[in-house]
Amino acid sequence: MPPVQCHNCGLIIQVPDGGRRLCGCGTWLSADEVPVVVEADTSATPDRWPAGDGDLAAIERLNEGYRRIRKELSKAVVGQQRVLEELLIAVFARGHCLLVGVPGLAKTLMIRTLADSLNLSFSRIQFTPDLMPSDITGTEVLQEDRATGQRMFKFLHGPLFANVILADEVNRTPPKTQAALLEAMQERQVTVGGTRHALPDPFFVLATQNPIEQEGTYPLPEAQQDRFMFHILVDYPEEEEEYRIVEMTTAAHAPLIERVLSASDILEIQEIVRKVPVAPYVIRYAMKFTRLTRKEKGEVPDFIRTYVTWGAGPRATQFLVLTAKARAVLHGRYYVSCEDIRAVAAPVLRHRILTNFNAEAEGIKPDDLVRRLADLIPRDPQESVVGSP
Repeated sequence: MPPVQCHNCGLIIQVPDGGRRLCGCGTWLSADEVPVVVEADTSATPDRWPAGDGDLAAIERLNEGYRRIRKELSKAVVGQQRVLEELLIAVFARGHCLLVGVPGLAKTLMIRTLADSLNLSFSRIQFTPDLMPSDITGTEVLQEDRATGQRMFKFLHGPLFANVILADEVNRTPPKTQAALLEAMQERQVTVGGTRHALPDPFFVLATQNPIEQEGTYPLPEAQQDRFMFHILVDYPEEEEEYRIVEMTTAAHAPLIERVLSASDILEIQEIVRKVPVAPYVIRYAMKFTRLTRKEKGEVPDFIRTYVTWGAGPRATQFLVLTAKARAVLHGRYYVSCEDIRAVAAPVLRHRILTNFNAEAEGIKPDDLVRRLADLIPRDPQESVVGSP
């Protein structure tokens, strides 16, 4: 088996004669098609990342910081490892999250502890039906200068001016206030009195929603749901985890959370995530997940036509690739694989696939459709999906 250098990431792969092998970056290599063959170098390390020394050092620091953050979060939060990892992926990918779960599953505690471990300013907004836009953005007040006697308007910042915003029960506030939050999420600014005020950077909105009690609520419009990078499901803990929760929360001990990363560290990490290379095949693999949910375009699987009303848009593909980059960096890799795409497919797509009455009648959830798509979409670029474009 001759050693062949990947033309995308530079990694040296042993490719069987006349055969093919998948590189870690998602590129398929062929002994016949790839002309560049590099002699084996016994002194070289098996992982050659196409990054500068500064980026590699930053990735090592991030990986160490990721382990420390998980350790600090475990002091206050028992279990929920998947939820915590998805939260961190969204933070380092510069996105917002919607956490959905019944009351009492530590959604607020997780967000508060995350903000403490990241050394970021934190603000909690309890959304209620009488909450007005000025209650979250801030307002202009008329003040008088005692020295000169002149009166002027001064802008008083609202609770949105923080790094981490906990929007508790976001669906309980009326559409006008949700629109103000939408501007903050998308533009990272608020507009008051015709003047735009920039929000601090980094800025994350981590919203919670109760899936059970829907009376007196204002369902989030599709445009606002689409702005959330992740839709994270918070489930009940396992039996042993619940035992540890009760044991820990009914004692007098209060955990002390150490601060791991600063705002400047997070901004540096976000920049590194953007630089992570993605093979063309991995991008097309991500595109398959979104394009196969649109029954109006081309041929799609029969179960999509049966259960889906509207499919995911291009923003879903962007978030699939971006969050896969963040996941790869968190795991110490400077390339994106198909497994990274599969790992983030459910939280990215579950709120962007609108199911119909047939799905509701049969108990089919968007997660079920994503799993069936993951089983259907081949990872080999030379294979085709049955009933797909």
